Amino acid sequence: MLKRNPSESSADPLQLHSTPVPIGTASESSSLHHSESLPSYQSIQNPLPDDFLHPLGRSDEMIDLTLDEEMSSPANDFPGELMDRLSLDGSEPDDENDRVYGLFMKEHHCYDLIPTSSKLVVFDTKLSVKKAFYALVANGLRAAPLWDSDRQEFVGMLTITDFIVILHTYYTSPLVKMHELEEHLIATWRHSLNTTKLVSIEPDASLYNGLKHLIKNKIHRLPVMEATMGNPLYILTHKRILKFLYLFVQELPKPAFMKKTLAEVKLGTYTSIYTVTEETPIIEALRMFVQNRVSALPVVDPTTGRVVDIYAKFDVINLAVQRSYNNLDVTVKQALSHRPLRSHDGGVLRCYLHETMSVIIQRVVQAEVHRLVVVDKEDKVIGIVSLSDLLSFIVLKPYGEG
Repeated sequence: MLKRNPSESSADPLQLHSTPVPIGTASESSSLHHSESLPSYQSIQNPLPDDFLHPLGRSDEMIDLTLDEEMSSPANDFPGELMDRLSLDGSEPDDENDRVYGLFMKEHHCYDLIPTSSKLVVFDTKLSVKKAFYALVANGLRAAPLWDSDRQEFVGMLTITDFIVILHTYYTSPLVKMHELEEHLIATWRHSLNTTKLVSIEPDASLYNGLKHLIKNKIHRLPVMEATMGNPLYILTHKRILKFLYLFVQELPKPAFMKKTLAEVKLGTYTSIYTVTEETPIIEALRMFVQNRVSALPVVDPTTGRVVDIYAKFDVINLAVQRSYNNLDVTVKQALSHRPLRSHDGGVLRCYLHETMSVIIQRVVQAEVHRLVVVDKEDKVIGIVSLSDLLSFIVLKPYGEG
């Protein structure tokens, strides 16, 4: 278990104390737990059934760094001198007021978001595809860093998008059967799909630069890597950045754009909005995810055109839970029936063009969703506003970026 020493100041969060955390049998050594590659961790109970993972010592394995995800108290960590710098009054130019969130991000670092405890799962690239995605499901995660034991370095991220690409690529392939794909190693499909190299950031980088990395590279997860040894500490996301900012919103001067409506700021996507119906086959939804690079598809009633639900990338992982990915001709309605009742992404959250930015951001944060569907008065889809849209607008745009 990783624990921050109580005597450490928040300005030096990288001195983490750790002991080995193997998944499987603890009697054998593994390159994945080598002192020059990963920190040591304390043994914990295997969170997966025995048939998911081989004993420690084999290359197809996983490390689980399991901790409570709690963010430290913002009131205690917030520097008073920053509040002085952000004390902008109405006499100052509007563009200066509009930069308040950007300045906040520039003055905070990626390590400020690293909780006192969290969960981080690491996969060896020699783990089978099937076991890797089952492990994501078992741990309730959307992504995991990938460790190449031959090269002794982290080489990428395994995400739900990868799962979708794999299913879409091989389901209709006459050359590869799905049951054969299950036994493929992560390294095998990474090579065949020409996946991109790992994009990461160091803990002392500003949150502003972290957000720029996410937006520029069009990614949803950015590993925060310890500089000296290159070990992953945390996964930075749009959602976590916005949640962190929202903790301080009431203490910060309010930019003028927060009182403007969605129509006034012209934020979101309103063209090429891809939708499905409840009768759309899942394989068609996967094709739309892959070819159009979208993260969610509003589900509409074909008769009225009203939005009734949303099918997001994260919902696809339920195919692994149900082990139903051998039949992707099932409908969206059937697939959504297996959605966990307590899923944060369950159901569709709406917003309207007449609502203010303040209301919209509050709704996104409190509902813990990744996007809102913009609808008209008849509940018909007219657009989508994503976390990326919101953060780019309120943080980067005032500085001429994003």
